[in-house]
Amino acid sequence: MDDMLKKRRMYLFLLVLVVGAHTGFQGWRTLLNNFAVDVGGLSGLDIGIVQSVREIPGFLAMLALYFILIVREHKLAALSVAVLGLGVALTGLMPSTTGLIFTTLIMSFGFHYFETMNQSLTLQYFNHTEAPLVMGRLRSISALTNIIVGGGIYVMVKYMGYPEMFAILGAVAVACGLWALTRDPSHEDIPIQRKKMVFKKKYWLYYALTFMSGARRQIFVAFAVFLLVKKFDYSVQQITLLFVFNNVLNYFINPLIGKAVNRFGERIVLSLEYGSLTLVFLGYALTESALVAGALYVVDNIFFNFAISIKTFYQKIADPRDIASGMAVGFTINHIAAVFIPAMGGLLWVTNYRIVFLCAVGMCLVSLALAQLISAHLQSDTIDQLT
Repeated sequence: MDDMLKKRRMYLFLLVLVVGAHTGFQGWRTLLNNFAVDVGGLSGLDIGIVQSVREIPGFLAMLALYFILIVREHKLAALSVAVLGLGVALTGLMPSTTGLIFTTLIMSFGFHYFETMNQSLTLQYFNHTEAPLVMGRLRSISALTNIIVGGGIYVMVKYMGYPEMFAILGAVAVACGLWALTRDPSHEDIPIQRKKMVFKKKYWLYYALTFMSGARRQIFVAFAVFLLVKKFDYSVQQITLLFVFNNVLNYFINPLIGKAVNRFGERIVLSLEYGSLTLVFLGYALTESALVAGALYVVDNIFFNFAISIKTFYQKIADPRDIASGMAVGFTINHIAAVFIPAMGGLLWVTNYRIVFLCAVGMCLVSLALAQLISAHLQSDTIDQLT
């Protein structure tokens, strides 16, 4: 069996799991708030608790390293998607705060552990030039899946209740996970992974970029849409259209991002991201135009995908045996900010919402400075390997 065929098997394996994972997760995210309010009668505080709980599995992503002591990585990826689907399917049956906390934990463990294994397998099975292209294509497929799920929900909501919709969306994810459990796309000629947490001084720049990315992501996730709704009175329909438009753009743009990483390198791609996002967050803080704010959100969402460069940078500097550990540790570092950024941002918002976005401007500038060290870091690592 030649190398291209083996890689194609892994690509198709990951593609099916990406479709399953994003069908379940996007469906859950689309329906959750309306379900929680209309059926469960949850308050804003209750929703906040549920959303905070959702971040816990991301913070615990390092535990995936202990699971691969007894389960191979591709099997854990498949099981994770099935678990995600189970959590989504059960959501419609448990409309209370306690029930949503329980089902959200199940869904989120599945989602975060799949994402950890997805990135790890991609970096292990595809070389430095292939990995950015594969990551870009898979993100493009996830965007297309999100669009289809949105259309499906638009139709289903006319004929079904929440339990049936959650069950169908969850069942798709479970089916994809179970299908993947029957497949073995792995091969033996890749480095055996260290099945423990590995922290190395040589990876400090990867850790720093990952932490800053996670902190900035929390501002984007927690406050960008909130700004559109709170200050500019965007309706549910307008937010939905914005999401669909973003996913359409992502479908076409994500493959180009992978090609850009290969052509220009991680330093230039990340510098473009951080420089542009500095202006985007400054715009959030200063604009008084609803149209401009919406446009900034679209640009923000596009540059969010440039973060694949952090992972391909790690692939180039890492010992091949540290890939699985690096992805798990990176996921945990990325979610550290999720513990305190939303709460701190909420307190700052009460004083002046502009402060939140000006803090994000500072984060972008720090990230921009760190990105300038990438070329020197790669050269230093190459010298270390040669000596």
